[in-house]
Formats: sequence, C-alpha cells, structure tokens
Amino acid sequence: MFMPSEEEKPAPSPSRPLETRVQAIELAIFLFLIVPSMLFSFFALRQGALNFFLMASGTMTRDLALMSLILYFLWRNGEAISSIGWKIENAGREVIVGVVLFAPFFIGTGMLGAALQKAGLSVPSSPPSALLPGKNTLDMLLAALLVFVVAIAEETIFRGYFLLRFTAVTGSAPIALFLSAAIFSLGHGYEGAAGVVTVGVMGLIFGLIYFWRGSLVAPMVMHFLQDLLAIFLFLFSGAK
Repeated sequence: MFMPSEEEKPAPSPSRPLETRVQAIELAIFLFLIVPSMLFSFFALRQGALNFFLMASGTMTRDLALMSLILYFLWRNGEAISSIGWKIENAGREVIVGVVLFAPFFIGTGMLGAALQKAGLSVPSSPPSALLPGKNTLDMLLAALLVFVVAIAEETIFRGYFLLRFTAVTGSAPIALFLSAAIFSLGHGYEGAAGVVTVGVMGLIFGLIYFWRGSLVAPMVMHFLQDLLAIFLFLFSGAK
C-alpha cells in the first residue's frame, strides 16, 4: 500500500476559516440537541419523580457531554479553545474581576426579579424539590460540585460557543448576544415568567462581560457564585 511521505502529507491548517454554511449546519445540530431538553424545564413543576441526586447527576452528565461535543467541534475544525474564551492567561485577575462584579450583579438582578414579580409576572412559591439539596453533608457537597460544573459548562456553551457561532452565522454580535441569552433563559421555565426574564438579562450581562474581557473566567466565577448563593440562601432562609 502506498503511504505518502511526510513531505507529501497535507499540512494541518488550524486557523483556516470555516464557511458560514458549515458553521450554520453545526450550530443547527447543536441547537437540536440542547433546546428540546431545555424546554422541559417549563413542565418541571408538574412532576415529582426526580430527587436532587438524580437531577444533579443528570444535569452534570448532560452539560459535560455537550461541552465535550463543543471541544470535538473545535478539534475537528482546527480551532483553538481560546476561540470560545478558554484562556488561562491572567486567570487570577479574571477571577478577581468576577468576584468584584458579583455583588452589584447579584443585587441588581435581585431587584429586577422583585420588580418583575411586583409588575405581575409569575413566579413559583418555591422551586421544584428536586432542585434543592438536603441539609446533609453529602447533598451540600453534591450541590457545590453541581454549581461548579454548571458554571463552567454553561458558560462554555452559551457564551463561548453560541456567541462564536451566532456571530459568524448572523454577522452581528448584538444579535448573537440576544439569541444566546434567549436560549439560556429557556432552561429556567420552572422559575416562572419573572425568572425567565431575569435569567435572560443575566445571560446578556455574562455575554457583555465575556465580550469585554475576552475570557470566560469572570462570567464563570459570577455564574458559580450566583447559583451557589441562591441555593444556600433558599435553604437557610426558612423558605418553605
């Protein structure tokens, strides 16, 4: 069997530009995988078969699988992982940026949610029980692992990947930002209309910070702190 010599083998081209059509097809496949499952969040209040362990395990498995698919897309296309905001340069500084921005972010989005609720948008009296850990050590550790995985995976998906592909397909960063935030909000239907709108605004803010910093580290830190604080505030606030 004839084998090409090293000189005859085509050189890899990791930075070659992708056709818009190729990116659109790839994006459509990914949307087909993620959007239908996210829409089930609107029906989460009607079911009671899940518990926190099953929900957390399933969520982490799904998010890690989707993130792995993105990494495969990048590898296949010869694109650097830095194209989706995975950058270790100045990571310490970006962590500090995320921590500093979190306080006004948390207060501002909390005020927005309260205003939307006061304006008449729906909000459930409490989250589905499957979304809340128990107050035992095992559930607490699982909750911390869950929000850590979710923060990394969802920022990779909704900010890193979607903003990259939607910008390429639409030719507009603002449109990409809006579409990414809108899809991000779909997975929070169990929070009612007020929650969906608030989460959409959070997605816009995370996206703007990503565009500003050029790195996903700060949005990941803010996302992690938001989810962790929300869980533990609800558990220990005496809410029923």
